[in-house]
Amino acid sequence: MGIAQQYKQVAAQVRHECERVGRAPDSVTLLAVSKTVGLSGVEQAIEANADQFGENRPDQLVQKAQAFPNEKWHFIGNIQSRQIGKIVQNAYLIHSLYEKKHAAKINDAAANIGKVQSVLLEVNVSGEQSKSGVSPEELADLVRFCAGLPNLRIKGLMTMAPQGNLDVARHCFSGLRELFENTKAKMDTQRMQDFCELSMGMSEDWQVAIEEGSTIVRIGRAIFSDDFA
Repeated sequence: MGIAQQYKQVAAQVRHECERVGRAPDSVTLLAVSKTVGLSGVEQAIEANADQFGENRPDQLVQKAQAFPNEKWHFIGNIQSRQIGKIVQNAYLIHSLYEKKHAAKINDAAANIGKVQSVLLEVNVSGEQSKSGVSPEELADLVRFCAGLPNLRIKGLMTMAPQGNLDVARHCFSGLRELFENTKAKMDTQRMQDFCELSMGMSEDWQVAIEEGSTIVRIGRAIFSDDFA
């Protein structure tokens, strides 16, 4: 099965899962994580109606966003200060912001090009040392800091669950949803309207993520790998 067929299959599964849990079929964005493929792989996915892609390396983000400017390109990787200019110039949404110093630099880079950059705040719900993200206890402080930056728009939260245990993943996702709801309840009306995204769930656990309220699932291998089971 080729990339186009695999994308169509995953997209149909996402819609079905939404319907199964009583959610609108279009309430979840399927983000095709294209970091393992080149331009031809992206083109095949676009032929199957993919229009939102995720990259974790700035150089690849730039190359693919320039090659396919009509699609929405998300940055989902680790943020490095020296690469922020490239990221801001090309990213529709940044998923992985958790440091104040990077928030300030993203704000400045966005201001330089007349843009308001949409971001998600990455939260380390699981507490794993190998995972990036702000701790749940520090989230409110980061939200307050980012809210003071005029060229930054906080769209929601993101997390990564430990792999290999769906019960642990569910606990992680439900924890992020609770943080999301508590954070949103404390916002003013305008910020509350902007704050609408929960990016959680990947190829192994996206079904559980949808059950727990995810609005963006980041799926790579199930779309782009021939041997994903």
